[in-house]
Amino acid sequence: MTETSTVSHLARGAAEATPEPVARRVRGLSDRAIAWVFIAPTIILLLAINIFPLIWTIQLSFTNYRANRPNAAVTNVGVEHYSNILSDPDVWHSMQVTAHFVLWTIVIQTVLGFALAYLIDRKFRGHGFWTTVILIPMMLSPAVVGNFWKFLYQPQIGLFNYIVGFFTGMDPSSFQMIGDVRLAPWSIIIVDTWMWTPYVMLICLAGLRSIPDYIYEAAEVDRASAWRQFWSITLPMAMPFIMLAVLFRGIENFKMFDLVNLLTSGGPGSTTEVASITLKREAFEKWRTGYSSAFAIILFVTVFGLANIYVKALNRVKSR
Repeated sequence: MTETSTVSHLARGAAEATPEPVARRVRGLSDRAIAWVFIAPTIILLLAINIFPLIWTIQLSFTNYRANRPNAAVTNVGVEHYSNILSDPDVWHSMQVTAHFVLWTIVIQTVLGFALAYLIDRKFRGHGFWTTVILIPMMLSPAVVGNFWKFLYQPQIGLFNYIVGFFTGMDPSSFQMIGDVRLAPWSIIIVDTWMWTPYVMLICLAGLRSIPDYIYEAAEVDRASAWRQFWSITLPMAMPFIMLAVLFRGIENFKMFDLVNLLTSGGPGSTTEVASITLKREAFEKWRTGYSSAFAIILFVTVFGLANIYVKALNRVKSR
């Protein structure tokens, strides 16, 4: 049976199964109207889930509304929340912590992810098995990963301290990864790198395998060295994929909450208090809903603006 006859058979079956009143209404509709009938539920769902909360958050950001006082009078405060946030040193501190976290995780994950992708692309014996093993961390829930690493970081019984002590000769109980001001930020960076480097590796691997083999064959005919092939062919042609991975990880890490909340809850002190932790405290501990809504809008505009600039740079690289 050909594909055309199969489609006709399915269409005939659907027409026969449609009740006669409904069939008469459908026959009276244009193709555009039928298309809108199918698209409308998705658009309505999108508006209900994404657009309406955004509009409501913008409205709340200009009020003194508190979610724990639903019956209190709500007054318009104008741009007071935005002004207070932009002049608050604690907010700027959390933004600096977030920037530090985003910068180092992106650098480390990109280098390691590309190196792993380059190695896996060699297609050595058993590379499929090792690819699966490498992907395991990103398959786990952040809640599981956070609790798992919190146990590993325990100074008395944690495996991480024991391994560091084994290779450096230090006493495993002499340092605390999540309790030390200097080490706490790096404890989060290590866990995030362990979990999401495989994701970067997958994107880079797709870029490496999209390079046609005949380009390397032409380079070998011209007696180009392996180092020259890497800098002139591999890296430039994989660059759009690397930049795409950086974009995805940058957006995700700017919003990082679960791992930080599980590992350090922003401590010790405010050493690891990223912007999302500050937002949570303002919204659900201090119950300053209007203030936290304004903070959420500022974060959204920041991520959207930076991502927009980055996408333009990415398009320039792709058009070369």
